[in-house]
Amino acid sequence: MSHPEPPAVPSLTDYFAFLAENDIRIKGTRIGIEHILYEYIHNAKTAEAIANQFPTVSLEQVYATILYYLQNKTAIGQYLSDWLDYTLTAEAEQDNHPDPGIQRLKALKTSSAA
Repeated sequence: MSHPEPPAVPSLTDYFAFLAENDIRIKGTRIGIEHILYEYIHNAKTAEAIANQFPTVSLEQVYATILYYLQNKTAIGQYLSDWLDYTLTAEAEQDNHPDPGIQRLKALKTSSAA
């Protein structure tokens, strides 16, 4: 009696789209792994809570992202560090040089509150 072949198990990297050295996304979404891992590492959220926060990401994809991080801590740790540095620099730049449209909105809000 022959047994059916078990279904193929995807490779861990099959869960991701490697768009650039600094841009790894969860395949089929626009969500970067940094967003999932930030919630997991810095906000101590569970995989279930993260999956609820990102409706386009399945629980399986969240677990795959966490496992990918755990198996590649040095490289992904650097990836996250670079992303945080970039984000903080971009936020500071935006605060120092706000878009003219934002400046007009803030002025309108201030004048209407007065």
